[in-house]
Amino acid sequence: MIHRKSAAEIAIMHEGGRCVAKVLERMKEVVRPGITTMDIAQEADRKARELEIVPAFKGYNGYPAVICVSVNEEVVHGIPSTKRVLEEGDIVGLDFGALHNGFYADAAVTLPVGETSPETQRLLEVTRDALFIGIEAALVGNRVGDISHAVQSYVEENGFSVVKVFVGHGIGRSLHEEPQIPNYGDSQWGVRLKKGMTLAIEPMVNAGSDGVQVLDDGWTAVTSDGSLSAHFEHTIAVTENGPRILTMDAAPGEEKRN
Repeated sequence: MIHRKSAAEIAIMHEGGRCVAKVLERMKEVVRPGITTMDIAQEADRKARELEIVPAFKGYNGYPAVICVSVNEEVVHGIPSTKRVLEEGDIVGLDFGALHNGFYADAAVTLPVGETSPETQRLLEVTRDALFIGIEAALVGNRVGDISHAVQSYVEENGFSVVKVFVGHGIGRSLHEEPQIPNYGDSQWGVRLKKGMTLAIEPMVNAGSDGVQVLDDGWTAVTSDGSLSAHFEHTIAVTENGPRILTMDAAPGEEKRN
């Protein structure tokens, strides 16, 4: 069942979403060569406590950390470790969600570690742009497939591959709600978008093939061919005035692509 949210509920989700954005903004200051992925997790936990939000992922289906930290060929769900040290030229995907006043918000960014190659930077830019192109398709009267098709078309036009085994999702009182939002597919397919729907749109893009496999830890998903992977995500609300991004640190009405 799809749960549409009232204006008041969306406002609560935006409060939590702004805090999620602040945690990820802090990560931009933290990520650098020489730190461990556990250092990132510890700072995310500290910042969440400062903001008085509850990290959504720790304990979720047994996941052991407050933030997913995925390095290079790791697509999603990487587990922070004191042994994994970031190196110059790496990329690191950071996925963070939080519970605030009964509602969840979820967002992700992929950051360069120091200087990266031009092709690596292009992967990050295309993935981030694909997110906003997908968001722009989240209009009342469109369908889920319009989001999916917009993401896939842009990514493949730029020579990269969308991951097909993981999808975006509805979000609200539960971290994962209906509908699922694939990053591929035909336009005008799937559930019709209506005012009050809240969605987590999250392109995952590989530099090589779209193949993915899960490691023995049961969580970390990596590219099958060892190529780099990037991940960006926002929680949005479908409104009569177009999509509203809830996981940006902006006052209501001031959310924009940046």
